[in-house]
Amino acid sequence: MTYDKTWGGRLFDLFNYGFLLIFAIVCILPFLYVLAVSFTSPAEVAKGGMILFPKEFSLAAYRYIFSTDTLLRSLLVSVYVTVLGTFINLLMTSLMAYPLSKTHIKGRQFILLAVLFTMLFSGGLIPTYFVVKAMGLTNTLWSLMIPGAISAFNLIVLKNFFQQIPDGLEDSAKIDGCNDLGVLFRIVLPLSMPAIATFALFYAVSHWNQYFNAVMYINDNTKWPIQVLLREIVILAQSRIGDASIDEAEIQPLTIRMAVIVFATVPILFVYPFLQKHFTKGVLLGSVKG
Repeated sequence: MTYDKTWGGRLFDLFNYGFLLIFAIVCILPFLYVLAVSFTSPAEVAKGGMILFPKEFSLAAYRYIFSTDTLLRSLLVSVYVTVLGTFINLLMTSLMAYPLSKTHIKGRQFILLAVLFTMLFSGGLIPTYFVVKAMGLTNTLWSLMIPGAISAFNLIVLKNFFQQIPDGLEDSAKIDGCNDLGVLFRIVLPLSMPAIATFALFYAVSHWNQYFNAVMYINDNTKWPIQVLLREIVILAQSRIGDASIDEAEIQPLTIRMAVIVFATVPILFVYPFLQKHFTKGVLLGSVKG
């Protein structure tokens, strides 16, 4: 049976489509501007105005930022911190969420309350810095991964996800000789891939975009992730990251900034399509049951 919408329903749909289209354009225009300026010749950029398509195509900004190894070194630091940090996050979160999903564990409610407490209150910036310094993590890449190894919100959602797995599967695995860790890594985690993939995306994006911890804990600029270098270029206007022998007339600070923004944004964009199908499913399944 077909359902014919009234004129009011059609008008409402038309309004929704128009609003969403305008909203999408507003979101896409800044990306188009950044991308277009990065590929535009310095002479055209110097004229000013809104550029959405380069009239004079140029790779001068990209040749400049790649004329030294500064940007590539920062990119490798970000990739290292993102990959290893995400692995540590998932491992520590899973190891804590699994026992908390068992109602028979003694002291479970107290630990859950302690976790919830950290979602509302924190020690503050200065005490956190002293803790990181006392652990000997300052000026090391571990300072970007260890202090935030577990997210309280992700822990709670993953714990709820684990609770929905039938106990019979775990009991069968234990009858076959698996211990608790074996059950976790052989049964629970494979069945929880939607949630694991979702939190992998959360953690990876967080590691890739972080710059404040690096500014606060790392003094050696050779260990800066790409977002800190981007901050130096875009906010502090430190555009001299390329070969100093390049003629100033051949470069434009604005095109250099846009090229670095594109270079810093594109890698993490390629991660999302591989995890998109798990994204909504993982969050919803883990947030239904308390």
